[in-house]
Amino acid sequence: METAGSLLLLRSISFFPKYPLRRPLHKFSFSIKASSDLQKEGYRGPKPKKDWIANWVSQNDDFVRSLPIYVGGISLLAVLFNRTVSGIAPVADASSSQSRADLLTLGLAVTNVLTGLVWLSIRPKSIYVVNPQGVECRRIGSGLPHLVVSELLWVWESLSAVTCSRSFVVVYQSSCILQIGIAAECSINVEDAMVVDATKLVQGSLYQGVMRSGAQSYLANLSLYPGKSELPFLPRNTQAVILQPLGDKGIAIIGGDTVRGFTSADQAWITLFADKLDATLSKFETNLELAMQ
Repeated sequence: METAGSLLLLRSISFFPKYPLRRPLHKFSFSIKASSDLQKEGYRGPKPKKDWIANWVSQNDDFVRSLPIYVGGISLLAVLFNRTVSGIAPVADASSSQSRADLLTLGLAVTNVLTGLVWLSIRPKSIYVVNPQGVECRRIGSGLPHLVVSELLWVWESLSAVTCSRSFVVVYQSSCILQIGIAAECSINVEDAMVVDATKLVQGSLYQGVMRSGAQSYLANLSLYPGKSELPFLPRNTQAVILQPLGDKGIAIIGGDTVRGFTSADQAWITLFADKLDATLSKFETNLELAMQ
């Protein structure tokens, strides 16, 4: 009996797991205090270096562009002064090493002057946001399902909030179901927006090219494209346009107020919007056909 009782006692004692001893509380409080002191002292890690030369060049752009002219002009004067003081004949002599050195210096000086003139004549064109010249427009196709209208407006609000979009036109099944944002003025009444001629747009080369490729077309600088005449409903000073196909039955036209204002992230985002919009429009394809008749 005593042996059985001792075994039972040992089993009951060994059942409880052995936990490690806890650390003293004063060490934990010390670590908190030390970390708080480091935060008060500030960040001591590596800091990004400033490019002082690049900053100085950007702040003195005009002087830097004209600097080769000054260097070339001073070099020309130095060569003439040297020949005058040294008593060398003004006529260049091929047998003289001094004449050959002066000719080389003159060539380098003239090159510097020409380089400075080129730098002054060629300047990067500044890109700025323009105010579209047109009127506010909000035309939604009559008879569209409420879900389609809500999604169209949601897409427009999202684009206008985070991108340079100022105009938005959706043509589906050869009919304009949405024209919103800034539109060109009507020739008859300047207070009204120009109506989108969907039939003429569908027959144009821009629409045909986008639908043939099935991919997004980005006109980063609209003024350089002759196809601008196919988009008369957009403000005449529209800077950039994205033509986004909606499946094989429609297209979304997005006008921006900045040259090259749509980034690659914006273009990818617009593609996702188009896929979502195409899926919604495909669900109500029958209702859309009845509404457009």
